Amino acid sequence: MDYDVAVIGAGAAGIAAARKLTSAGRSVVILEASNRIGGRAWTIGLCGMPLDLGCGWLHSAKRNPFSQLGREAGFSIERTISAWQSQWHELGFSKAERSAARSVWEAFNERIRRDPPETDRASDALDPDGEWNQYCQSLSAYLNGAPLEQLSIRDFLAYDDAATDDNWRVKEGYGSLITSCLPTDAAVQLSTPIRRVALTGDGVRVETDRNALLASAVIVTASTNVLARGMISFDREVDDHLQAATQLPLGLADKLFIRLEGHHGLEPETHLLGNPRDSSTGSYYIRPMGRQLIEGFYGGEGAARLETAGLMDAFAFASDELASLIGNRIRSHLKPLIASTWCAMDWIHGSYSHAVPGASQARILLAQPVEDRLFFAGEATHPQDFSTAHGAWDSGLRAAGEVLAVMTS
Repeated sequence: MDYDVAVIGAGAAGIAAARKLTSAGRSVVILEASNRIGGRAWTIGLCGMPLDLGCGWLHSAKRNPFSQLGREAGFSIERTISAWQSQWHELGFSKAERSAARSVWEAFNERIRRDPPETDRASDALDPDGEWNQYCQSLSAYLNGAPLEQLSIRDFLAYDDAATDDNWRVKEGYGSLITSCLPTDAAVQLSTPIRRVALTGDGVRVETDRNALLASAVIVTASTNVLARGMISFDREVDDHLQAATQLPLGLADKLFIRLEGHHGLEPETHLLGNPRDSSTGSYYIRPMGRQLIEGFYGGEGAARLETAGLMDAFAFASDELASLIGNRIRSHLKPLIASTWCAMDWIHGSYSHAVPGASQARILLAQPVEDRLFFAGEATHPQDFSTAHGAWDSGLRAAGEVLAVMTS
């Protein structure tokens, strides 16, 4: 064997798995299709600011393992209360309207808990003529990257029941924290797309664009969209897992960063929702951690439009939404920085997973080992913390534990 374990994917799940395996004395190689570590965790530096193009919030922070990992590694964990639920100066979304919209969302949540539709389709719990349906759809777009029509109620509630309201940030960038956890004693091969994974007589053969190698076990952390699209070839024994991946597609959420210049008058740690009656509207976090920028967030159709339009057209849309609320004077203070395009990102093709109606059990199936040699991890395999970096991390630890249990039995 070339290695005890080959880990496919260098995101949070792959890093966690490699960290646990190397700590147990196992030889590990991490095979990453892209040219960087981190997967959907990606911090870049622009204008002297660390910007998280991917995950940026430590959700359920008090129980999030990255809170402790960050402190131990000397990262600055920001615990300020999020402004997401506020509307700066009530511009375009009055207190009364926010109260009415939130009441509809809360009634929707109560309905799916008390009397969920048999279809398991979240949109079927909406009032067909509800005034704030588009607001509810916008929340689903931000939370799930997909409209309520495509969302399993049971899956949504599994996440909601486990989540807490503690949402913290990493001053140096969440992506920087996650990549810093990479174990130094694991071999890493970047720019190495995997083409085939095949069970052999006593191990697993992994074929890449560069070479082929043998390992006693393989942990696959590739995204569900990569698996569902057949971008990696597997034996027929994996067909049920690939089918499960089709039922756990990645929704789409993207960010647009806008630099603030001059005397704009915007206050730090504030927020504006662009248009509460448009499901594809942007959500604008103003001056996070006091920085001179606006972080625009788009989900579902809004994110798809951003990716199709490109940076400058997306910036024009954001400028129009912000100007409609703040006034045209703000335009001269806005300068485009960068936008994410997760759907177009090779070897990921989306943001985070959701279960389609009737398919919440697909997560359990996807997490099952195949012949005690092929193991699966990644946020989509977590039963309740899916769509998060800490869920991916925990899934990597789980898969590594399964491998070690087999190797020591």
